[in-house]
Amino acid sequence: MFAVFKRARKATLAAAAALSALALAACDPATIGSGPTINTSKPVPVALLVPRGSAQQGDSVLAKSLENAARLAIADLDGVQIDLRVYDTAGTPEVASSAAQQALNDGARIILGPVYAEAANAAGIAARQRGVNVLAFSNNTAIAGGNVFILGPTFDNTARRLTKFAARNGKRNILIVGGNDAAGVAGRTAIQQAAAESGATITGSVGYELSQQGVINAIPTIRSEAAKADAVFLTSTTAGALPLLAQLMPEAGVDPAEKQYIGLTRWDIPSQTLSLPGVQGGWFALPDQSKVQQFSARYQATYGNAPHTIGSLAYDGIAAIGALVAAGKSDALTTAALTQGAGFQGAGGIFRLRPDGTNERGLAVATIQEQKVVVIDPAPSSFAGAGF
Repeated sequence: MFAVFKRARKATLAAAAALSALALAACDPATIGSGPTINTSKPVPVALLVPRGSAQQGDSVLAKSLENAARLAIADLDGVQIDLRVYDTAGTPEVASSAAQQALNDGARIILGPVYAEAANAAGIAARQRGVNVLAFSNNTAIAGGNVFILGPTFDNTARRLTKFAARNGKRNILIVGGNDAAGVAGRTAIQQAAAESGATITGSVGYELSQQGVINAIPTIRSEAAKADAVFLTSTTAGALPLLAQLMPEAGVDPAEKQYIGLTRWDIPSQTLSLPGVQGGWFALPDQSKVQQFSARYQATYGNAPHTIGSLAYDGIAAIGALVAAGKSDALTTAALTQGAGFQGAGGIFRLRPDGTNERGLAVATIQEQKVVVIDPAPSSFAGAGF
């Protein structure tokens, strides 16, 4: 357990440094633009930037999965022609910037990717100078804005879904429990903002250092603060503090039968998490599983293996571009078109891009009963009346 926290601390320190550096480039008001016009009677040039060539383990598999998913989406388009060109970024900002510039020189009218936040930010800066929008596969909201839109799932989106569901079900007094790292702080902020929008009340917030002893030291405070709440919202992941919290909190008297446990992250991955006593009856959000299964089955049948966890984001990007181009309008790839309120149908259900560069996804609320995932509030099929 301690080794996991030690690795997590190193990762979050690096993330915190990246966040502060990226915010400067991402929040410049001068970056806001409308995007290029296109000729919808001809194939639309789309650049796909993937982390092929990276030294990081698994990036070559991810790169291939993103390309495969994009081509699968192109095959699903009806009457829309996409000229997809793939560029390698090696997972670095420098190469990503050069790849974006090359793609623009080759005529790209929109860029899909890259994956990593700093690389996506660099590509966004290069594309901004040419008035082209970027749909990045990152979930880092620090780089969102101007001509950069992120496709990855965000804490804000999940927090809004779960706090509204909690408020509707009488769980209006919420205690936040999260790590004192960049991800924990971001999660805490997302929950606080979501609570303000949903009518829920944050009764308190308890932080902990990312170590086994840090979590143990926080338990008495969690127990004390939980007395004022009817729900405990946890920001931790299954690879981090969640397993330990799920054990220690019930043992300390924070009974999950009396205090609703809520998770900001997926509690069903890996499947071993489902056996933890503390997660039984807890709430968490996940994409429309029927859509996810359909996409996975088609991908498997086409390519002979399962898609990467985030490979479906490339499918979503092409699906959005195709839906807009199908309308036959020259402004299909402008900011106004990309941020249409109706949104798009993706591999995991409905989603839409927000003017601030972030996104909203139609999520289901699930619980764990007898070590199995049970959906208790289905994902919406449209944004009309979906409570977003």
